[in-house]
Amino acid sequence: MTADSANASPQPTPDGSGLKAGMKPRHLVMMSLGSAIGAGLFVGSGAGVQAAGPAVLISYVVAGLIVIFVMRALGELVAADPNPGAFSHYAGKAMGPAAAFAVGALWWVQLCLVVAAEATAAAQIAASYIPSVPQWVLALIIMIVFTAINLTTSGSFGEFEFWFSLIKVAFVALFVILGVAYLAGWTPATPPAEIFTDGFMPTGIPGVAAGLLVVAFAFGGIEIVAVAAAETSDPSRSVSKAIKTIVWRILFLYIGSVAIIVLVLDWTDPRLAESPFVAVLETAGLPFIASLLAGVIVIALLSSMNANIYGASRMAFSMSRRSMLPAGLGTTNRRGVPVAAVLATSVFGFIAVALNYFWAAEVLGVLLNIVGSTLIVTWVVTLVSQLILRRRAEAAGTPLPLKMWLFPGLTYLTLAGIAAIIILGLTVESVRFQIIGTLIFSVALYFIGMAVTRRQKAKGIVAEV
Repeated sequence: MTADSANASPQPTPDGSGLKAGMKPRHLVMMSLGSAIGAGLFVGSGAGVQAAGPAVLISYVVAGLIVIFVMRALGELVAADPNPGAFSHYAGKAMGPAAAFAVGALWWVQLCLVVAAEATAAAQIAASYIPSVPQWVLALIIMIVFTAINLTTSGSFGEFEFWFSLIKVAFVALFVILGVAYLAGWTPATPPAEIFTDGFMPTGIPGVAAGLLVVAFAFGGIEIVAVAAAETSDPSRSVSKAIKTIVWRILFLYIGSVAIIVLVLDWTDPRLAESPFVAVLETAGLPFIASLLAGVIVIALLSSMNANIYGASRMAFSMSRRSMLPAGLGTTNRRGVPVAAVLATSVFGFIAVALNYFWAAEVLGVLLNIVGSTLIVTWVVTLVSQLILRRRAEAAGTPLPLKMWLFPGLTYLTLAGIAAIIILGLTVESVRFQIIGTLIFSVALYFIGMAVTRRQKAKGIVAEV
């Protein structure tokens, strides 16, 4: 722990929610990196390559650009009005409490599933090195430890996550360097004589479309910066700095590492389904480093899971404070920790432990597929909210600390890009069910939100959004 974090005295957050402003700007940046660089990259990237072949790079570039634009739009909203409810809060201001409930509940469920996926992925990798311990036992230990970490103060949590994330960022950078060294012939193994033996796009456009949802999941988590900003002492400045730096870093790390994977491994290599990063290092003739860095991958997954427990618990806390979830979830202890919300969020992870006991080999793939389409809904709602609230701010003459580029054209173009992803996804049988199911679930949540709003009005409660 650094001196500045140890000596800091957490203050109430700007919105007076009961949370404490113990986060620092560097915590915010690293937490966003920590959440986004997890199972989606270290495990999901292999699934993306299997779906699209080398053309998965197109999926990553498209999704990466969309994420950059979504985050800029979200940054505009957060800098002007920091709130732990983030996009749920902004959806409520723009479209009413039913929309706030729907997007908040969807994102909370989504992150809970991500927590379960990353606990499963970490246990899966660890089990391959500790075969005497069942995978479900490792998953259980992981969930217990990281639930406990999230019950500490936000400052202590932020410091822990900072160093966890730093390890994984250094690892990804090292992986890219070693991959380049192998392709240049500077490692013990001989580089491949030819690449893309089946062509750049062996599964065609449908394969790229199928890979997009897996890739969308990979980028998911970066939006946690919007939630965590409310627990910094200067949210507007902190989130502006974070948004301007993290998206480009993540895009570089993602595109760089996935490019190494498709240049080294054939898209039909069965090792892609397990751990593509380790497979690349083994192919490069660096098995010792591969075995060491497998442990780093586990740390990276745990870091991402840690950040996601944090983000999901704050969303549940915020929704409770807005009378959208049970009141108990909106309480904090004397250190400003929403204990009930943390425990409620962790329940999904413990359910995943049980699933690991019965279906260890299948759990991860199912979780990865479910989450990809839910992120798309969150992105759409964020962009629509930004369009509406930006118009209102301009009409009222309200200055904005951070602005979306080329408004409104780029916001509309980003929405069009997301619409294209949805349409392409509907043409792929394996993806169609996920998208339709997510849309039905989102509409159902909206109607539940309407019912909650009506009940509040009947009781004389005016819900905040």
